[in-house]
Amino acid sequence: MSATGTSTRHVVVVVGAGIAGLAAAHRLLQRGARVTVLEASDRVGGKLLPGEIAGVRVDLGAESMLARRPEAVTLAREVGLTDRLRPPATATASIWTRGALRPMPKGHVMGVPGTASALAGVLSEEGLRRIGRDAGLPRTEIGDDVAVGEYVAARLGREVVDRLVEPLLGGVYAGDAYRISMRSAVPQLFRAAREHDSLTEAVRAVQAEAAAAQQTGPLFTGIEGGVGRLPLAVADSVRRRGGEIVTEAPVTELRRRADGGWRVTAGDRVLRADAVVVAVPAPAAAALLRAESPGAAAELGAVEYASMALVTLAYRRAEADLPEGSGFLVPPVDGRTIKASTFASRKWGWIAEEDPDVVVVRTSVGRYGETEILQRDDADLVDVSRHDLREATGLDAEPLRTRVTRWTDGLPQYPVGHHARVARIREHVAGLPGLAVCGAVYDGVGIPACIASAYAAVDQLDGDPRGVDELTAHPVQSLHGGAGE
Repeated sequence: MSATGTSTRHVVVVVGAGIAGLAAAHRLLQRGARVTVLEASDRVGGKLLPGEIAGVRVDLGAESMLARRPEAVTLAREVGLTDRLRPPATATASIWTRGALRPMPKGHVMGVPGTASALAGVLSEEGLRRIGRDAGLPRTEIGDDVAVGEYVAARLGREVVDRLVEPLLGGVYAGDAYRISMRSAVPQLFRAAREHDSLTEAVRAVQAEAAAAQQTGPLFTGIEGGVGRLPLAVADSVRRRGGEIVTEAPVTELRRRADGGWRVTAGDRVLRADAVVVAVPAPAAAALLRAESPGAAAELGAVEYASMALVTLAYRRAEADLPEGSGFLVPPVDGRTIKASTFASRKWGWIAEEDPDVVVVRTSVGRYGETEILQRDDADLVDVSRHDLREATGLDAEPLRTRVTRWTDGLPQYPVGHHARVARIREHVAGLPGLAVCGAVYDGVGIPACIASAYAAVDQLDGDPRGVDELTAHPVQSLHGGAGE
């Protein structure tokens, strides 16, 4: 897509102005393309949404991004946010289980422990003994893919899945650990499990590999004012570089032209493009690709999504005596309604500084297959959040303000075989020159993973297959922004 003069600059249309679409547009402009971004809604940013409560700026979507993977942090620096990158003020988290807040155990990979030494109180005595039997079990062949919960339960027992893996991994995808693909969601553990006879040995190998890579510093980072500032800053950079971003412009048709280019229809606006990047969720992508790539459309149409809601509450500091730490996760096996809570004012120093007299707390509700809870009105969601917060922390004050943010079909599900589905989608799309896809549905739901998929899409348009070939999913942050981050 690189060009030496204006006359040879390719025209690329990016469909979707979430962080993946904006990152793709930014990279395309860096390579000399002319870019138009079309967004169906009235704003940019997708699941990254800045807001405020009681006069304090907060995130109403994802609130942090993985710092030990470069894409998001590098992009933030490229668009002028270097001085606003902020690590969490505390990374100490808890798990609310067996009737108490207990310190989140150390030494695990997405909840899968390397030893039982730090799990007392979280697991029963039998659960602890079950972990110790892993080393003596025969090797488990996991083939091309396996469900995380299924494999871990077979090796270490269901307690590990229900009380550790489920709240951590299930929270990321708002999904079911017994359905989630190990290869797609925890790829580093999947690789290690294929190389070692025992699971605990595989976990320790992953930890040793991370230590050898000298990964230091905070695991996650935020942005002063909220990570919802990132897409706004990228959009500003896109415009400064000459790109056009059009909101309230839903694309209704995508067709090949006789000359090999593309015709993109958005309402009464028709654009002629040399190339198109489709950066929208699977249902919308399926609708757009149905005419030109029915195979890709069928695969995308089979992707399932989970819905969830975030409840943000602001309290007077004098009335909000919270436990130490950044918040807590909740195993669904304990029968609670919320699945996580973040003590946002304690986790992010900039929130506390904006108004020292206000304390902000977030909870999240909703998992894959849970429909009843999300059918309740906002007041009910606030009530159940307050009830669980009171049970977990003793917080019984009346909030100053509350906000409920619903993310309907917000998180794509990664079941067993997801990687193969993504490969088939890309194979279908590769048969259409000048077309690429990216976003959360492909290689990870975290911000860096979405940005990486955008860069891979741009590489594909440039005829460089390495972008797709080198994509590797990493640990990801959840939309709820819970304590597991």
